[in-house]
Amino acid sequence: MMNKMKNPESTMTELTINGRLYKKPVQPVVVICIDGNAPEYFLSAVEKGRMPFIKQLIAQGHQHESDCVIPSFTNPNNMSIITGVAPAQHGICGNFYFDGQQDVMMTNPDLLKAPTILEAFHQAGTKVIAITAKDKLRAMLSHGLDFSNGNAICFSSELANKTTVKEHGIDNAESVIGMPTPDVYSPELSEFVFRAGAKLLEQEQPDLMYLTTTDFIQHTFVPEQEGALSFYEMLDGYFARLHQLGARMVITADHGMNAKTNERGEANIVFIDEILAEYFPVNSYRTILPITDPYVAHHSALGSFAAIYVDDQALAQDIGKVLSQQKGVAEVLTKNEAATRFELDPERIGDLILLGEPDFVLGKSKQHHDLGRLHGTLRSHGGVSEQRIPLVTNFVIPENTDPLLRNFDAFYLAMQ
Repeated sequence: MMNKMKNPESTMTELTINGRLYKKPVQPVVVICIDGNAPEYFLSAVEKGRMPFIKQLIAQGHQHESDCVIPSFTNPNNMSIITGVAPAQHGICGNFYFDGQQDVMMTNPDLLKAPTILEAFHQAGTKVIAITAKDKLRAMLSHGLDFSNGNAICFSSELANKTTVKEHGIDNAESVIGMPTPDVYSPELSEFVFRAGAKLLEQEQPDLMYLTTTDFIQHTFVPEQEGALSFYEMLDGYFARLHQLGARMVITADHGMNAKTNERGEANIVFIDEILAEYFPVNSYRTILPITDPYVAHHSALGSFAAIYVDDQALAQDIGKVLSQQKGVAEVLTKNEAATRFELDPERIGDLILLGEPDFVLGKSKQHHDLGRLHGTLRSHGGVSEQRIPLVTNFVIPENTDPLLRNFDAFYLAMQ
């Protein structure tokens, strides 16, 4: 059961959040993050007639050039979208980092250095809803939300059968939405997000809604495969439904996706620790893979962005020289170079940053990664090669808008 309190009247007409001005919505704003949505997925589905609604929006000129933030991972990009700024300002620079004492999963809302757009509008008296497929995002998405007054809902489809009004703003979302809690590794985990979004948009009439999915499909299927096409056909139907319900909608992504294999379908992996062990004492450096999260069957903690922590800066220089010569390593950047180029918080990244070639991932050692748990051949993300993403609106954006958008412009575009 949900608390059905009506939105309180508010004289607020605009808010400045993290240095950007947002106007109070006159119709429900729905921002959608399709996890792993490389441009080829929309392109293939549209060409094969599986996404008529998206095809219509593209024909109307509502598709725009867009980039995600680097590293092209889930947590930094979702937090960028939901705060409207780059990781340098909000502080979430990966799914995982080393805080100087221990390895830390970046899911604790205390790690956020900036308020979210949902938090600011909610505290100003508007009604907000956030639904995520992956529970790892829920705590940060719900940061600053008060579930006691009926004007906030935030839950994951991963744990939809365990929601409470006190902690999520909704009692047993599974029964409310009318769909069983899906398996984590299934397309239904994302479908639940949209079914819930459409139902709650109609019933609760929020001012702001954020929907974010899982990239199980994109890790598993190439764009032309039926598994991907049927998934995108499902998405298209929900996009159309949200549009019919009056949503002012922005559809974006957290990152793209690429095959990380050779011509035989074998994984292309640079095992960093195995290389460095030939040249340096094993306790003189620490390798962190910021893609690391609980969903190992997606990617086995293998992505195209890695961090090396080194106390001795002279040693860091030597390590950088060795790694820059390895096949599959596109670039090795210092902390300052990476922080400046990618707008990252230097307190939350390594002393060296490695970027993989488009068809390579970066790992620790063969023993550290269990490729046997993957659902197919290795497809992953993290580097610059997964930075380009679609951004589609169902409204006309201002003519003076920067032609190169980023995913974290989504709420700003919808609230001008």
